[in-house]
Amino acid sequence: MVGTGFVLQSAVTAQSESIAATQALTDSTGFQAEQLEGRSAVLAAHAEHSAKGAIAGANAVITSAQGKTDATVLSTTVASLNYFPLLAPERVFELVEVTATQAASVQAATAEVDRVATEQVAADAAAAQAAAAAAAAAEEAGDSASSSRPSAPSNPTEAQAIARDLMASLYGWGDDQFGCLVPLWQKESGWNVNAYNASSGATGIPQALPGSKMASAGDDWQTNPATQITWGLGYIAGRYGTPCDAWDHSESAGWY
Repeated sequence: MVGTGFVLQSAVTAQSESIAATQALTDSTGFQAEQLEGRSAVLAAHAEHSAKGAIAGANAVITSAQGKTDATVLSTTVASLNYFPLLAPERVFELVEVTATQAASVQAATAEVDRVATEQVAADAAAAQAAAAAAAAAEEAGDSASSSRPSAPSNPTEAQAIARDLMASLYGWGDDQFGCLVPLWQKESGWNVNAYNASSGATGIPQALPGSKMASAGDDWQTNPATQITWGLGYIAGRYGTPCDAWDHSESAGWY
């Protein structure tokens, strides 16, 4: 009986130890399951946060790129990332990384387009400023030239009076242009209908070269001041535009 009692006691002890071990294992496994579940929740939350941030940043880049550079590949990746609630966290993180790389590339291309556009605007502004300065300088030079041009004589000669009337009737030129014509032809011929330059052959009031050119204005070109003046005004209008432009050329070149 003593021996039997020892055997029973040993069995009970072993059973108790087994139950305790089983309970400990159960408790341990449950703790690990809770840990794993907690880690999964944290990982999923981190994946969601990363995905939303990447999507927002990429959409901003896509908006900035419109009309400047191609963002099709980035848009496709963002469309895939929008399904992050259905994806494993590892896949989400992978797409986030790809999105960041593509967004950086599109952003760089957009920045380059903006840089070139900014430089072009600056160049256009500089060109416009230079053109304005040139126009102002030309206007100033024109004003200076106009102020230095001679005024019309108060008592023109007979030939000059004929020229004044013909200028007004044929071309609409007034006293400002008449003021340039008078000294121009005074220098050329002294308003002498019979003026002749033996060295060149230039003839008459406008010093036509040769004088026979004035026949296109009338057969009496050799003696009629009106005929010579008519031809001379036509020559000035055709070659210089106005008597004052012809005067300016004569002043700078010595001839017209």
